[in-house]
Amino acid sequence: MTAGTVAIGVDWGTTSFRAFRFGAEGEMLEGRRAQAGILAIDAGEFEDAFEELIGDWLDAVPAVPVVLSGMIGSRQGWLETPYLACPAAVDDISGALVPLTLARGRVIHLAPGLSVRAGDGVPDVMRGEEVQILGAVDLLGATSATVCLPGTHSKWAVVENRRVTSFSTHMTGEVFDVLRRHSILGRGIEHAAWDDAAFRKGVARSGAAGGLLHHLFGVRAAGLFGDLAPEAAGAFLSGLVIGHEIRAAEPTGTVYLVGEEELVRLYRGALETLGHRGEAVAAHAAACGLFLIADSLAREAGR
Repeated sequence: MTAGTVAIGVDWGTTSFRAFRFGAEGEMLEGRRAQAGILAIDAGEFEDAFEELIGDWLDAVPAVPVVLSGMIGSRQGWLETPYLACPAAVDDISGALVPLTLARGRVIHLAPGLSVRAGDGVPDVMRGEEVQILGAVDLLGATSATVCLPGTHSKWAVVENRRVTSFSTHMTGEVFDVLRRHSILGRGIEHAAWDDAAFRKGVARSGAAGGLLHHLFGVRAAGLFGDLAPEAAGAFLSGLVIGHEIRAAEPTGTVYLVGEEELVRLYRGALETLGHRGEAVAAHAAACGLFLIADSLAREAGR
């Protein structure tokens, strides 16, 4: 089952667990996925869960590198790993891996995540996305790119010479969910409905004067006056907050999108509405990034 395995990578996030076995050329020999994110694991039981999920892989290949990335290395995870300051490349992340010895004696490695400080000195962080970003750039065969990972907390990263040089986080998905579920705006939304045209109108509206807070109340007022139907209000609101995110990110050139298919579709449409170009990157960017780090670790150990 595990013949030819040269490395194991695990993307262990807040809500899900994804593991990969890699061949010598970085090809994915097998993947496993479970709804076993860190929030589903009781404190002190991460090792038991890890053994249950891929213990048979560890039995079969006792010597290959094992790299874990994502929120498993956070304060709420198995072992908190320090953030690595940007700029950072694959080899920098590999050099900052934190070893962890299992009860069976096997040493595994946790990735550090990245940090950056904006011009005003405010810090920003990511855990797990850096692996997807560097994997995406490798899949593209590029050395430099602007990469966006849309989601609950969207990430926009600039990669230059295969190094993540800067990034910013936007709480777009979380804010949208809070607004539609827990604010007065939700009362004017038909949650099961979607309208692509309304989404594009929301994106366009984000460029008008007044700012986001004023624009948000405009969603309610437009509903009261019948200018925005409940069937269209949710899509309009989504376009509005995504439009503000894209404008704040100030992208130049092609934006490479990594994420769930529907979110990537929405962001491509929003980018096009604002005169930019978005291009989807293969969904296995995280696996590619994990192999790159594991391969770097193996090469360093062999020197």
